[in-house]
Amino acid sequence: MNIRHLLIAVSTAALLHSASLLAQSHDASIANHQPHYYSAQEFGIDPKSVTFHKDIQPILQKSCQNCHRAGGGGPMSLISYDEVKPWAPVIRYRTAIRDRLGAMPPFFAEKDIGITQFKNDYSLTDLDLALIQAWVDNESVEGDSADAPPALVFNESNDWTIGTPDLVLRSADLTRPAVGSDWWGDVGLIPTGLTEDRYVAAIQVREVNDIPVDAGNTTVGGRYIFHHLTYTSGVLSEEGTAILADDVVSWPIHEVGRNPDIFPEKAGRLLHANSALHLEAAHLHSNGRETTGYLEFGIVFFPRDYEPQYSRRGPRTGNGIDIDVVPNKANQEVHNYVVLQEHTKIIAFEPHLHAPGVRMCMEAIWGHNQFTLNCVGYDHNWVKQYVYEDDYAPLLPKGTILHTIGYLDTTSANPNLADPRNWAGGGRRSVSNMFIDLGYSVSLTEEQFQAEMDTRRARLKDRNDYDIACPLCWAPVITPTAQSVAQEAN
Repeated sequence: MNIRHLLIAVSTAALLHSASLLAQSHDASIANHQPHYYSAQEFGIDPKSVTFHKDIQPILQKSCQNCHRAGGGGPMSLISYDEVKPWAPVIRYRTAIRDRLGAMPPFFAEKDIGITQFKNDYSLTDLDLALIQAWVDNESVEGDSADAPPALVFNESNDWTIGTPDLVLRSADLTRPAVGSDWWGDVGLIPTGLTEDRYVAAIQVREVNDIPVDAGNTTVGGRYIFHHLTYTSGVLSEEGTAILADDVVSWPIHEVGRNPDIFPEKAGRLLHANSALHLEAAHLHSNGRETTGYLEFGIVFFPRDYEPQYSRRGPRTGNGIDIDVVPNKANQEVHNYVVLQEHTKIIAFEPHLHAPGVRMCMEAIWGHNQFTLNCVGYDHNWVKQYVYEDDYAPLLPKGTILHTIGYLDTTSANPNLADPRNWAGGGRRSVSNMFIDLGYSVSLTEEQFQAEMDTRRARLKDRNDYDIACPLCWAPVITPTAQSVAQEAN
């Protein structure tokens, strides 16, 4: 089936739903953002019955304690009642801002618009927020310790979260002084030692340094010297001093606080025989303590006989050049439009702005239908990737216009700005600006696209059950005629 035959065949359901799926009007200024407050009574809960051990401790275990504990990345421990109670008003507020700069936990996807099904989603539910707010508003009662869940046991060995890697690669040691300017540059090659091509199922990058585990810190960045790293791989030259320009493979950027990358079952990424990782653009910073550290790359392979079904990368959206950010102004917008040249499945959405950034949205425009796929808040202290659940990932036909919108705030309400009086254009430093979606997608053949839509259609109950991530799922399937096939061939 040729997709051009579907241009006028979009189902009535799509037309009826499109008006309600337009991007919502939103005040993206920091000063005017309204926290998300809920009443426990709306969930059939007596607000005065909420206690720490019964209601709050499970929430902290699920979404907070992995960082907020001794040796964790958070600035305070939130394990015991005595540790948590002094912070109760702060917890109430920081969780209520949910999807904006400064929110905790740092998972900023807006829950009232677009796709809401993500892998590894540790954000708080409406009920979680209602319980926290009721608990704080009613004197933060401890309750019966018998109601407490079993304490979590944390692994302090810095084990890999992707399981035992099949291959571990190590960069050279690098040292930053306690105080100094940021450093940006190429930190060299790491030969892989592979004697055969292998497809990667997962990769995790972690920094290992000489900062004591129990050392105090006030920010996540205070535990590291690598802010981020852009790297590629390719076959080594005969001299072993560079990777060849042919068949260079790009890898997801490493950033502080970023989760490992688990590639889809159908889209493993190739690591060549006789290859090397090229750590071509590292950004290092001083953290108040002279620190020596290095990066480790843990890699898990697919089986040797694995072949990916989807091997072509989709487009990257954004605009890192034509950026004009004026001072002292909230609700500034930057836009980018990309016409998809192939059928595309978007695997992950990863907004990347700089200090002025507060929000990013992604829309799919198909004909006269305009679908908001996602809006997420942005905080330059926490660059997060949002990986879609497989059956909810955007599945877009070629010809779709992918529209990305970035929202910026350069007023004094934005604590990430060095000075709200400064104009800024595009650039690598945080005092300059970027506007890029660092997520990734795959391009599909016609047959792959139809198969993906068949799978998606099977879980829809009827035409009132509409999938905004799949604008053609309810379009009639048209069997090509011999004449149309011949016309397409010509």
